[in-house]
Amino acid sequence: MLKARALAAEKARDEYLDLAQRTKAEFENYQKRQQRDLATERRFALTPLAKDLLPAIDNLDRALAVARQAGDRGALAQGGGMVQTMLLDVLRRHGVTRMDPQGQAVNYDLHEAVMQKPTTEHPPGIVVEVFEPGYLIHARVLRPARVAVSAAPAGA
Repeated sequence: MLKARALAAEKARDEYLDLAQRTKAEFENYQKRQQRDLATERRFALTPLAKDLLPAIDNLDRALAVARQAGDRGALAQGGGMVQTMLLDVLRRHGVTRMDPQGQAVNYDLHEAVMQKPTTEHPPGIVVEVFEPGYLIHARVLRPARVAVSAAPAGA
């Protein structure tokens, strides 16, 4: 009788020890997962701000392109260029990089093909024109590049 109670007590002890060890391991895994999630959240915290800045940067790009076309090399064009450089540098320091896919094979994970251009200069599936540059934030797509893709000419 006493031996049976001792065996039962040992069995209960072993079950509680196993439960405690599993609970401890699960809690440690939870803590690690929380730390990873928090690090990821911190890493991508600037995503909304960066997305909101992209249209302003696009408009600055357009203004500078018009100034270059008009041959404007004055102080206003130079200042606009410096502001553009500063904005892109600040974004780069926070993990945001610009994609320039011109001449590359189209990658639908990174590019949004908005049209096809029939051409014999490039094989099909090559980016031949960039309408809006794309941006990455820590290798994650912030905004895909809007591009025109080469296609085989009609009747070819």
